[in-house]
Amino acid sequence: MTTGSPLRVANCSGFFGDRLSAAREMVDGGSIDVLTGDWLAELTMGLLARQRRRDADAGFAGTFVTQLEDVLGDCLDRGIKIVSNAGGLNPHGCAEQVRAIAERSGRTVNVAVVYGDDVADTFAEARTNGWSAPHLDTGEELGAEVEPEVVSAYLGAWGIVEALDAGADVVVTGRVTDAAIIVGPAAWHHRWKRNDWDALAGAVAAGHVIECGAHATGGNFSFFREVPDMRLAGFPLAEIFPDGSSVITKHARTAGAVTIDTVTAQLLYEIDGPRYLNPDVITRLDTIQLSDDGPDRVRLSGARGEPAPRTVKVGALVAGGWRNETTFVLTGLNVEEKAELAEELLWLQMYCGREDFDSVTTRLLRADRPNPATMNDAVSLFTITVTGKDRRLVGSLSRAAVETGLATYPGAYFTTPPGAGSEFTVFWPTLLPVEAVQQHVELGGTTWTIPSPPTDDNAESIAPHFDYPSIPSGPFSEAALGTVLGARSGDKGGNATLGVWARTEDAHAWLRSWWNATEIHQLIPEAADCELRLWELPQLRACGVTIVGLLGRGVAANPNLDSQAKGLGEYLRAKHVPVPTALIRTGHS
Repeated sequence: MTTGSPLRVANCSGFFGDRLSAAREMVDGGSIDVLTGDWLAELTMGLLARQRRRDADAGFAGTFVTQLEDVLGDCLDRGIKIVSNAGGLNPHGCAEQVRAIAERSGRTVNVAVVYGDDVADTFAEARTNGWSAPHLDTGEELGAEVEPEVVSAYLGAWGIVEALDAGADVVVTGRVTDAAIIVGPAAWHHRWKRNDWDALAGAVAAGHVIECGAHATGGNFSFFREVPDMRLAGFPLAEIFPDGSSVITKHARTAGAVTIDTVTAQLLYEIDGPRYLNPDVITRLDTIQLSDDGPDRVRLSGARGEPAPRTVKVGALVAGGWRNETTFVLTGLNVEEKAELAEELLWLQMYCGREDFDSVTTRLLRADRPNPATMNDAVSLFTITVTGKDRRLVGSLSRAAVETGLATYPGAYFTTPPGAGSEFTVFWPTLLPVEAVQQHVELGGTTWTIPSPPTDDNAESIAPHFDYPSIPSGPFSEAALGTVLGARSGDKGGNATLGVWARTEDAHAWLRSWWNATEIHQLIPEAADCELRLWELPQLRACGVTIVGLLGRGVAANPNLDSQAKGLGEYLRAKHVPVPTALIRTGHS
């Protein structure tokens, strides 16, 4: 166990729209040193871009400001630092709002702004000089005619470190990595050097666990029935020690649970393998060890770090066009024939063809049952989604659907009144050299630039050695995978990420025995045409896969019902396969 006092970092937001009361809960629930919040995601950046287009003073997360209206005074009184990426596309405007809150209460607050993530000019200059902005996953070149509306680099933690060192009470950032808002306070408090790779790696891991809020305390958890109370699950805390190890916990007497399984699930969330790249360090997730530290306390230790990468991830938001959809309700008998008639009549009413749109997606969700006992047992949903560059053409789908309403299948109606459609953006990830991105801090009228993290071109990749248990033998019983395995899934641009973990060594050995591309393609036929990048984290008894391109051009452009792959893990767990009978544990699915 490490020595020295830990820094208690409490997170109060996992996304733009999270529980508004969480900041007050974290401030009042017990002793904390730092209050953090993560508001940004690829979809959120598109939403903020639309806000800024309507109002040049917008472009940040207003819900962060709402939370600070409630807790800023108490944080100042108690010496609680506040660090958040809620600044989004306008961190200076967000900082002004924080200062205004303090001024209205007769207080003074030192608000620092960390910026430099807006690299639109650098991006444009590089393209002018012949750089093609190749897509991070596909290698596809960004067309010369495409002009991104937003280009944001994923900044690291050292701007936050220096802002706190200069006396900031509140640090508002633009686009930084999700973990940076936790790594920054830890590196500042413990006086880490920029090449303290292992300590930084441990803080990145702790940040990855708590930045998604209640994900770490029982939310979105495969074995949720084991959580004693899911009503308003408490938000997570990380007690981060001088060596970078941590204890993940929550305030006493709050709902939810912190267990090795809940922490494992979050460590697997939206990662692309054992080497977790951040601007400040490459964290080797396959070196992390979890251990029980008491009720609702999980110790995270052993993390190793490799030197920071020589490139910085950049996300460009480009116009994707317009999308529209309409959903027909089909009741009773002859569901498939009714869906076919609805679609045929819709296209006749449109006076154009499917080829006039960039994409047309149809989805039939069967919820009907034979001899229905209730109306709900008789209903299915048929959705048609279109995308295209022509706003009027895309919007015409709604009018055409309505016009078929009295001349189509029996019992026809819609889930909601059809709309005119909405604009969407496409997230385009690429890489820039680290020296092309400069991070800046502004505090009290002074601005300075943050040096890039050191790198080591001669450093060797860490390759942990593992001893695997023998594979259990039969007999086998047909059972759902979720009987013995947990899962957590999500999105990374157009890719779906899926992590699966076992709860025993024998179950882990069995999982490894069949975790290969052939089996995954059979279990997830929707991925039949997708590249699979397989990985594993043996110390967490976990295997994973990144399914390249499963989500098309990303969440905003994806017409599928589960556009962010949030349910992909539970879909896999519902699949029935032959499972060694000795592994089957009832009551854990």
